[in-house]
Amino acid sequence: MILQALYQLAESEHLMKDRDYQPKRVAWLVRVNQDGRFLGIVDTRWVPATEGKRKPKPVAKSIPVPREKALTSGDRAFLLFGKAEYVFGLDPMKKRPSEKLRTRFGLFRERVKTCLDATGDEGVRAVHLFLESLDAGSQKIELPADCASNDLFAFVYAPDVDKLVANRPKVREYWKVCRTVKDTGQVRQCLVSGIEFCGDVVNVPPIMKVPGGTTSGVGIVSFNSAAFESYEWSGNENAPISRDAAEACSTALNRLLDPAYPDPDTEGLSLPSRNIRLSSDTVVCYWAPHAKSGDLLACLGALFEANPAEVGEVYRSLWRGKPPAIKDPSAFYALTLSGAQGRAVVRDWFESTVAEVADHLAQHFTDLAIVRNTPKPRDHDLPPHIPLRALLRSLAPQGKDDAIPAPLAAELVEAALRGTPYPFSILQRALERMRAEIGKTEWADFERRDARAALLKAVLNRRKRFHPETTSHYKEVKPDMDATNTSPGYVLGRLMAVLERAQQEALSNPNASVVDRFFSGASATPKAVFVRLLKNARHHVRKAKDDPEKGGMVFRLERLIDELADRFDPKQNGFPAHLDMEQQGLFVLGYHQMRKWLWMTREERAEWEKANPAAPRAYLWTAAKQEIVAQ
Repeated sequence: MILQALYQLAESEHLMKDRDYQPKRVAWLVRVNQDGRFLGIVDTRWVPATEGKRKPKPVAKSIPVPREKALTSGDRAFLLFGKAEYVFGLDPMKKRPSEKLRTRFGLFRERVKTCLDATGDEGVRAVHLFLESLDAGSQKIELPADCASNDLFAFVYAPDVDKLVANRPKVREYWKVCRTVKDTGQVRQCLVSGIEFCGDVVNVPPIMKVPGGTTSGVGIVSFNSAAFESYEWSGNENAPISRDAAEACSTALNRLLDPAYPDPDTEGLSLPSRNIRLSSDTVVCYWAPHAKSGDLLACLGALFEANPAEVGEVYRSLWRGKPPAIKDPSAFYALTLSGAQGRAVVRDWFESTVAEVADHLAQHFTDLAIVRNTPKPRDHDLPPHIPLRALLRSLAPQGKDDAIPAPLAAELVEAALRGTPYPFSILQRALERMRAEIGKTEWADFERRDARAALLKAVLNRRKRFHPETTSHYKEVKPDMDATNTSPGYVLGRLMAVLERAQQEALSNPNASVVDRFFSGASATPKAVFVRLLKNARHHVRKAKDDPEKGGMVFRLERLIDELADRFDPKQNGFPAHLDMEQQGLFVLGYHQMRKWLWMTREERAEWEKANPAAPRAYLWTAAKQEIVAQ
């Protein structure tokens, strides 16, 4: 089904409008006149406009060239285009042996001579004369100073101005004849298109730009060992696919992986991007075969990355948990790939409709919604939701991209698109990283803690929703602090946040806070930790009371400590000895949300109290103001 959906995409986007030619990024154009005289090399590269500190790399222009089999090993020259080693017999890196360069240059000249003999084209003759004079030493060239070893060169016949010699009419006719499939007499049915064909079974061309794959591309269908073969068939005879279907599938997948694949219908324009990079070796590609599905697809990446500048007003409602009123029954596909050992690894394959995906995304953002402790940057607002990149980095040590667990990244996106429970391993990983990085104070550390809290909330809420019979008894967590949530882990997390604030009021800037020293133990074995913490809290409260300006806050913190600690009756064993994984996740959420609550502005607090009139009196600070004055 994957290949059939890719074949359908190639047909709907006209990617195979010319089956004998394909777009390639040609960096340099070599101009020659009718006598074969070298007129110069033209640079086609351009620098895209991007945001950020990194300087963008130049991008070569995409130009149609003859569709050739991929070069994976050995020496083989392409027709009228190629790397400098073949086109000129020169190595930009100056690492190839001269004998190897002469061999490759000879192969390229031979291809051009064969084409000239078959076509008699004057443009090809000019290239042939240039190559022969270059070989004889009567002409010399120097490669551009910034030429890379994998840059492609192609030829332009001077009278044609900017049209490649490879695209001249006679050359096109010649190449079409060269590409004609020979009738072998053996009839097979293509497993992709369903059409019968009589040619040899071919290999699916390699897929480029797969993260973690080789620069020469990776295979998506291959039988490179006898262990994968059966019924005495060899190679890809085990999965008969016609050449046209194989090339269409490969082209479609290369289009999905390319950030700016050229539009086959409009010269100079690119097709919209249809992939999201999840980690250093994993990417998810998505598409829908019908044009009316374009609105959601056009902003799907921006939706996941919470970029309001690229999301239309219709789909911004998804961030608020409300799917748009547009119900699109068009098919939707998503394919998650990684590159490994020269082949593509399919991590996930997803089929649905655009309308269902919109519904699932709305629920995904609802489950992730949580209050933020990350301070607002100076030059812009926080994004409307936690970006997917931040969520994934929160699961990696120090937020390093190359340490993002690829399986978890794929499973997170899969759950978002399918509307299924998030994997429990995300909760485990988030807890590990939370304990390891709890005391760090850089802006990125705050962002990662917000992201981990969002993931913990999403995992726990869906787990409760989908598997109520197997989960321990706990209440679904709201986006902000819920004073009526009595789950032990959640209450203890809130108590930890209050104790931290009490210490800050007493010591202002302690070298190591109670969170730095006791968070890990308190979240796993609270009985062994909280008795000591409560004794220390009494000392902190007495010390803070010596400052008249802090009296009101300390009074409120005392009431909160009493209200939270009283929920654990000593007659019922008091604090629990251990917390299971779910309660540990609730502990983190309670701490995260209570910490935000304790530092709310006056306006935020008034709004919270208005929305939570049934909260215990210790949380209604506005109502308790008169009582504090009376004391």
